[in-house]
Amino acid sequence: MDRIELIATAAFGLEAVVSRELAQLGYNEQTVEDGRVAFMGDALAICRTNLWLRSAERILVKVGAFPARDFGELFDNSVALPWDRYLPVDAKFPVSGKSVRSMITAVPSVQGVTKKSIAESLKRTHQRYWFQENGPEFPIEVSLLRDTATMSIDTTGDGLHKRGYREFAGPAPLKETLAAALVQLSYWHPERTLWDPFCGSGTIPIEAALIGRNRAPGIARNFLSETWPWIPREVWKQARDEARDLEKPGLQAQIQATDINGKAITMAKKAARDAGVPGDINFREMDVLELKTSREYGVIICNPPYGERMGDHESAEAIYDDMHDAFEPLKTWSIYVLTSHPGFERCFRRRDDRRRKLYNGRIECTYHQFHGPRPPGGFVFEDDERPIVGQPPAVQCEPDTEPPALS
Repeated sequence: MDRIELIATAAFGLEAVVSRELAQLGYNEQTVEDGRVAFMGDALAICRTNLWLRSAERILVKVGAFPARDFGELFDNSVALPWDRYLPVDAKFPVSGKSVRSMITAVPSVQGVTKKSIAESLKRTHQRYWFQENGPEFPIEVSLLRDTATMSIDTTGDGLHKRGYREFAGPAPLKETLAAALVQLSYWHPERTLWDPFCGSGTIPIEAALIGRNRAPGIARNFLSETWPWIPREVWKQARDEARDLEKPGLQAQIQATDINGKAITMAKKAARDAGVPGDINFREMDVLELKTSREYGVIICNPPYGERMGDHESAEAIYDDMHDAFEPLKTWSIYVLTSHPGFERCFRRRDDRRRKLYNGRIECTYHQFHGPRPPGGFVFEDDERPIVGQPPAVQCEPDTEPPALS
């Protein structure tokens, strides 16, 4: 069976998380680069990864890569790619492009040349001189990096962060993909208490509940490649049936989600209902200084105000000072905080045990990790690993779904 080279794109800093998610799905033949993880799969892999990847941005089919130092080289090498393997004769194929440290910098011209090259390639295959483009959509991306062009087709459509449960977001929205990564980079497990004292519209608690339930994050939405003729409906059905069979009924320990903003709590409750996890999360309107619990070995994961987005630095620093007072009694808890504020540790009055650079949109942030003691008889993880909870389907022997040359 022919294999397909695929690319899972990711925000900078999350490549290792996406790589581990792919490995759990059984896709171990990988190449990790900045902002993407290339891997080998087939048509079923397109379905599974779109449904299951929690921290990737989208899944691309890699058509080819080649040197492109000028427009002539770009056109000639693009024409030679096997476009007929993926694009039917009526395919709609809009082209987008980007150029980073390349000799070719005019992106609109790159898009135009690529469009013409694909049309020329299809003309030679189908012996036609005109294409109506009134069929399924196959968005083409041409990415120029250091004079190498990579041609790919987007299988996802709307980004993977659009799970379908969040209609509205608060003033400082956290992408679902990043929220899922924050949970996966922590030592939380569904048997431990999780608390988000700045839950806002509920993204971190909801993503944690989806992870704890082993619910595929894309199960409730559609993907662009579901309209493609060379991925049979039976393959999509197989992937969705697998996902539903692997879902667990509920969490062992209810997630706590609090925020001082009552309107945010109302939005969060609705989002949890739409995500199908309302019983797994206890939402309450509460100031962080009111945080009190007798539970031990819990985990706090939060995205408090940074100052630059939601107010001035002084107000953010006051919140960090309050966080110290609120979290100080929690001697056995592990604490994880995402912030862009350079003085967070000074205001929090504590040095982190580990940190990781992440991006919340275009904002460079630090994920501060304060590790509490290991729970007695609890789960043991290696120093360089973080748990990815749940058991997504491993690769099995799939039906022959090789994309043919379409006519």
